[in-house]
Amino acid sequence: MKIHKDTTIQPVSNPVISIGVFDGVHRGHAAIFDRVRSRSNELGGESIIVTFRPHPRLVLGDKSETLKYLTTFDEKSSLISRHGIDHLIVLAFTKEFAKLPPCDFIKQYLVDRVGLRHLVFGFNHHFGHNREGNFENLKSCAVKYGFSIEQIEPVVAGNCQISSSAIREAISLGNVRRAAQLLSYPYSLQGKIVAGRQLGRSMGYPTANLDPEDEHKLVPANGVYAVRVRINKQDYMGMMNIGFRPTVDKMKGNKSFEVHIMDFAGDVYNNKIRVTFIDRIRDEINFSSLEKLREQLERDKIRAVEILS
Repeated sequence: MKIHKDTTIQPVSNPVISIGVFDGVHRGHAAIFDRVRSRSNELGGESIIVTFRPHPRLVLGDKSETLKYLTTFDEKSSLISRHGIDHLIVLAFTKEFAKLPPCDFIKQYLVDRVGLRHLVFGFNHHFGHNREGNFENLKSCAVKYGFSIEQIEPVVAGNCQISSSAIREAISLGNVRRAAQLLSYPYSLQGKIVAGRQLGRSMGYPTANLDPEDEHKLVPANGVYAVRVRINKQDYMGMMNIGFRPTVDKMKGNKSFEVHIMDFAGDVYNNKIRVTFIDRIRDEINFSSLEKLREQLERDKIRAVEILS
């Protein structure tokens, strides 16, 4: 997949395009990408996904301090590439850009510059100034500028329509197994290992303290998780605690992200690691003593190995 920072790309034949933020690149998005690819094959054309950077809410100040997304840009582009898309166009999102009426955006960026032939639109998707860019409003735009348009039906898992919002809710509740079902892959965090107080080492459970690489990346609910850890291109079993360590820190401080990497003896400091969440083991608990905590960690490790095996 070729990544373009704007729409000034070489002319492509019969481009089939879809537009969106595509946070999470979940199963609903996969249905869109599959249709873009299949329709481009039918037309003898090329498949194009158009997205935006930075996230529109960061630019518009729409409660940007509470913005939590599922995928960083690098994660999103990597996931999209797995769907066999030919081109990813990344448009710089600015306040001026946000004022552009949706049909004008389609005309200036996709029709004039790329030669839009067919537009695939997600279910209940809106974009553009005042969110006026919806499927019904763009039908007249399609007639006016000579391209065809279709809307994809929602993808449902059980009784839940798959959406980025539903996945964020599952992760916020700690239900990472459910989130993985909706995403089609397990959720993960990436960051650098920083020095900690090394109290885990004194109890036989040395932990690496993760500093997440993106402050806006959504973190699962506080608790203990069975995880897989990737470091130096190798995968290990692990368990992770997210929270405020109430047994150790009686005064609530900053949230910590501590991962115990099983069967690993190397130096991890300042290394980047990726922690992939497989299942939640329990809530974070305030134990009466460090010995009670150590006993629980033994049980947690047994449970983590059962889950990961």
